Amino acid sequence: MSIITNINKVFDHRIRLGIMSILMVNEYADFNTLKELLDVTDGNLASHTKALEKADYISVEKQFIGRKPNTRYATTKLGRAEFKKHIDALEKLINKE
Repeated sequence: MSIITNINKVFDHRIRLGIMSILMVNEYADFNTLKELLDVTDGNLASHTKALEKADYISVEKQFIGRKPNTRYATTKLGRAEFKKHIDALEKLINKE
């Protein structure tokens, strides 16, 4: 088995890695929070959240707060498991275990 076997291509981009990192330590985060923390444009964030949603690694909940739309994201069970495998694989690669 290769040392890069469990490195997941979906998490290859720094923005997706950032999204997942934020969501792993928070129950959820809304679009504006992710945008601010990651310092990315609306379009860039939207495309990366869409890719994670398509892989079923995050869930998306759209709601209104007052009259303003609010989109919030959370990790799925699959997303948490896959991200943990990815981080473990990176640690093994760095430590060459």
